[in-house]
Formats: sequence, structure tokens, C-alpha cells
Amino acid sequence: MSEATRVAVPAPSRAEYCVIACAEAWRGAGEILASPMGLIPSVGARLARLTFAPDLLLTDGEALLVGPDGTVEGWLPYRQHLTLAAGGRRHVMMGASQIDRFGNQNISCVGDWSRPTRQLLGVRGATLNTLNHPTSYWIPKHSRRVFVEQVDMVCGVGYDHADGARYHHLARVVSDLGVFDFATPDHSMRLASLHPGVTPDQVREATGFDLAVGAEVPYTREPTETELRLIREVLDPAGTRSREVPDPPAVT
Repeated sequence: MSEATRVAVPAPSRAEYCVIACAEAWRGAGEILASPMGLIPSVGARLARLTFAPDLLLTDGEALLVGPDGTVEGWLPYRQHLTLAAGGRRHVMMGASQIDRFGNQNISCVGDWSRPTRQLLGVRGATLNTLNHPTSYWIPKHSRRVFVEQVDMVCGVGYDHADGARYHHLARVVSDLGVFDFATPDHSMRLASLHPGVTPDQVREATGFDLAVGAEVPYTREPTETELRLIREVLDPAGTRSREVPDPPAVT
């Protein structure tokens, strides 16, 4: 095909940068159980398996090990699942209705727990997840309602409550604005990268606590041509990722 007739590949969307940022949570993980919760984390985990993390174990959410396309690869009995989860060999990416500077997560209620103004999912397995194996978080709409000074109830355990738990490790928080980690002396949240088009001031304005921000913050890495093809043609050809994270309006 000549240069004149070559079809231009659309630039990565905000949702695709989020997929890449989620996938990176499992880089170098080895043979562990990946448990993504939500559309974009699921696409990210499958992308990681197809590219730089071929040893990742994916499940159907019940008792089967599956490939990125859903093909059954094996059986994962409940006792083995618990062995992996309790022994640091699982990395879950959960959501958060609230998260604070030390990574405490709330998915249970809004307001005083004894008389909440809103009932949410409940604590579920969040506490044991965070204490027993690596955990990351996916937040599709970054706002002060989610990134709060103090969560109303601790479900997922942050660094100020972990008390040296052996497998406690909060790897990253991915939102529609950027990537965050806890690589600071006191394990408070740090802005690790910005998705292209986002500024540090935008992140500060949307965050309800003082966020550690370096003098120079890199952008989230670009997807490769292969990764874009896999996302668009194999993993999410219907483009549902952009319904979860739409592109921001063009600046005029």
C-alpha cells in the first residue's frame, strides 16, 4: 500500500490509555491469579496475558481457568483458589466508592456506618483481599466524591491500617485522569503518571486530599501498534471501553 492510500490509525483514546495503565499492574507478575473487576480492567488483564505477561492465570469468575478469548484451559477448585488468594499469588483490581490518601477503600456505605445515608455493596472480600495479596484499584470517574480525605468505612485496608501484613501491597490506582501509587516515604498516594491531555492541576482539583505530585510527572505510556490492534480488533471490537471512559470534549 502506498503512503498516499495508507489509512491513518486513529490516535489512542482516553479509554485505551486506561486499558494500558490497568494492564501494567500485572507486568512482571509471573504465574499468579489475575482478578480484574470491571470492563477496562478485564480488557487490561487479557491484554497483559496476550503480550508481556503470558503466565497470568485468568478465570471465568467461578471455577474455570480461561484464556483471553474465554477458551477453557483448566479447572480451579475452590480450595486452590483460596490457597492462591491467601498466599500472595493473586492480584485483584477492585473498584472504590471512596479511597483516601493511604489507600483505604470504602465500598460499604456513605455516612456514619451506624446510620449511613447510603448503603453500597458491603465490605465483601475487600479486607482479606488487601491483606492477603497485591491489590490495585480502578476508578472510571475521578472526583472529590471518590478521592476523599477519610473514607466513611474501611473495607480495603490502606497503608496506615495494614500493621505490616505480609502480603499487603497496593500496587496502583488507575482513574480516567492518571495513574497513582504509594511510592512515598509515608506511603501516601502519589501521582505517578498523567493520561495525555490531563494536567496536574486538573488532578489536584478533582482530589479531596493533598496529593504528592513531583516537579515533573510523566505521561502514561503509549500503546504499541500491536496492543492497539488487540484492543480494537480482538478484545473489545464493539468499543464498549469508550462508554465507560468517553474521550473528553475537544478544546476549542
